[in-house]
Amino acid sequence: MASPQRVQKLREFIREEVSDILHRGAKDPRIGFVSVTDVELSNDLRHAKVYVSVLGSEEERAKTMEALQHAVGFVRTELAKRLRTYHTPEIQFRLDTSIERGTRVLQLLREIRTSQGGGQGEGGGG
Repeated sequence: MASPQRVQKLREFIREEVSDILHRGAKDPRIGFVSVTDVELSNDLRHAKVYVSVLGSEEERAKTMEALQHAVGFVRTELAKRLRTYHTPEIQFRLDTSIERGTRVLQLLREIRTSQGGGQGEGGGG
């Protein structure tokens, strides 16, 4: 079992390197605008869940996730060249929808603020 500091450093390193691999090395045109948002690493360092945010429609996201699943072997091989560990973790790509959820919440808050904008001057608001 690795120390928490080592796990944290490896998580960040894997996040940066997988992002670089996807942007520079992956030749699949289905891999569009992908951002690696987070990596969960098991304590034994053998499994990594790589969370990605994908811009585009639902169909484009599905195609991108399919392409990422297809590219797992390539990404793991490239990561093995860059990692200085005995084992290279098995990689699972997961879609991170937190950015979309956050954007939707902000949009709803703006709509509420706009709809209440006409009533702010009444009754003193400040």
